[in-house]
Amino acid sequence: MKRLWKVFLQIGLTVVLAVAAAGCGQDVAKNENASSVNQNSAQAEAPKTDAIKIGLSVSDLTLERWQHDRDIFVEKAKELGAEVLVQSANGNDANQLSQIQNMLSQGIDVLVIIANNSDALTPVVDQAKKEGIPVLAYDRLINNSEVDAYVSFDNVKVGEMQAEYLVSKMPKGNYFLLGGSPTDNNAKMFREGQMNILKPLIDKGDIKVVGDQWAKDWQASEALSIIENALTANQNKIDAIVASNDNTAGGAIQALASQGLAGKVVISGQDADLAAVQRIVEGTQSMTVYKPIREIATKCAEVAVQLAKKEKVQADGSVNNGKVDVPFIKLAPIMVDKENVMDTIIKDNFHSYDDVFKNIPEDQRPPRP
Repeated sequence: MKRLWKVFLQIGLTVVLAVAAAGCGQDVAKNENASSVNQNSAQAEAPKTDAIKIGLSVSDLTLERWQHDRDIFVEKAKELGAEVLVQSANGNDANQLSQIQNMLSQGIDVLVIIANNSDALTPVVDQAKKEGIPVLAYDRLINNSEVDAYVSFDNVKVGEMQAEYLVSKMPKGNYFLLGGSPTDNNAKMFREGQMNILKPLIDKGDIKVVGDQWAKDWQASEALSIIENALTANQNKIDAIVASNDNTAGGAIQALASQGLAGKVVISGQDADLAAVQRIVEGTQSMTVYKPIREIATKCAEVAVQLAKKEKVQADGSVNNGKVDVPFIKLAPIMVDKENVMDTIIKDNFHSYDDVFKNIPEDQRPPRP
């Protein structure tokens, strides 16, 4: 009787487990089906993106100037409904070429290039054109290739502003010409503008050029070495340094400071880097050329979107790059020195009042805006 009872118990237990398992199986199946339905529904409801994809190749994001440009460009592009793929070549020509080739393989609609070397990008621009991707040269012209548009400031005017300012402060004396990167087409345009002002005075004998060198990759360390050697060669008798940007000006001023000459030699600059504007209000750098970064970055984003949409771009003229006449959207630069820094850099909120004047005693600062 006991054995029969055990058999009944085992049969009952088996039935209960079977029913329970069946119920769980139904729940699992329901959950799996529900999950599958939800996933399919989510995929069906996910909006398809038609956002324009912009490839932005930057020459070197270690330089403060280009960090500003990138941030504002990306901000404006997003506002216009575009997404931006950004890569920095870190001052290396080969890097920029390979990075752009990679961008072209990622389905971009327009390619925007801040050239590290204006003469080295023909292969990738040609590749972009074959693939039907328009190319915008951002601030630096790309030579010998079919570029669709070029947005920059009047770079010859930048050089003229630099030289005009120095001549106004030092109409006669020994001048050292400190050029930018020899591979940057803009550096040559700045020199063209500088010589428009200086050459008549050189021919007249009022200005003597005691040195003329170019700083590789616009590096401050290169400028430091160049000016150290120049000061030695000229027994410190240099009255003016025509530095083509703020980075090279910074290196030159470091060399001048070691000889007790910082603030005694007039020196130009460009880009309105924070360190340069601080040097201007402190008195060791004479001036800079402020190129409103928000203006150029915003305009480049707008033009990039227009090119991607195959819309006509309104240009102010054209510039020949050795192969074609490139539509040129030209922006106006602004000269900045100690006298107008409040009405330009601070007013535009390019740098803050506190940052610019942080090394100046409170009682010597101008009133806050």
